[in-house]
Amino acid sequence: MPPFPERDFRRNEHVYHCPDFSRLLDDAIRFFNGTPVHTLPPPKTFSGAGVYAIYCTATEGLYQKFGNAVNRLAYNVPIYVGKAVPEGWRQSRNVAGTAESRALSARLRQHATSIREGTGLNPEDFFCRFMIFEGAAAHMIAAVEAALIAETNPLWNSVVDGFGNHNPGKHRANGQLTAWDSIHPGRTWTRQMTGEEQSANAIRCRVTDYLMGLRAP
Repeated sequence: MPPFPERDFRRNEHVYHCPDFSRLLDDAIRFFNGTPVHTLPPPKTFSGAGVYAIYCTATEGLYQKFGNAVNRLAYNVPIYVGKAVPEGWRQSRNVAGTAESRALSARLRQHATSIREGTGLNPEDFFCRFMIFEGAAAHMIAAVEAALIAETNPLWNSVVDGFGNHNPGKHRANGQLTAWDSIHPGRTWTRQMTGEEQSANAIRCRVTDYLMGLRAP
């Protein structure tokens, strides 16, 4: 190993600053919020990878505040935000293949199935919008997803975790049901889960607390 001179540690020499990055994220979020809203899933399959949001418009039941107040006049606050990238993307970051991928369309269909199978949910109460990234712009997918989650704090990304989980496979069947599956049981692949269940009543109380403080922008 080549020698290097000893010197004092100065944290500021390691901090990256780029004002243009914040402006780029703001622009991406503005574009995202202006994209059309579709049923969940959208009526047609399509190619592409990117970021999406799911909106609830229920007017009764646990999530009735979304339809009666928060999202009554517009799709203001998502209940879930996520991203969809091609298989193997995290390892190779092969952004050239994002345009041909159907990852985003497939992911929205998966979520529609989860809602259809989950107890206490009406599929007709859920809608989505999404943003497709192609070429080098695909490197922004994770950053835009994180920025949207930080800005809107969606219920199913925070208080009620587990909605976006995939089938863990038979080798992890002893795992605990997620909070989402504890209050919306029924997903086919969760039938193999044998771990201790979470308290559905406690989760619903947390949902109630979240909704009490929720306001439309």
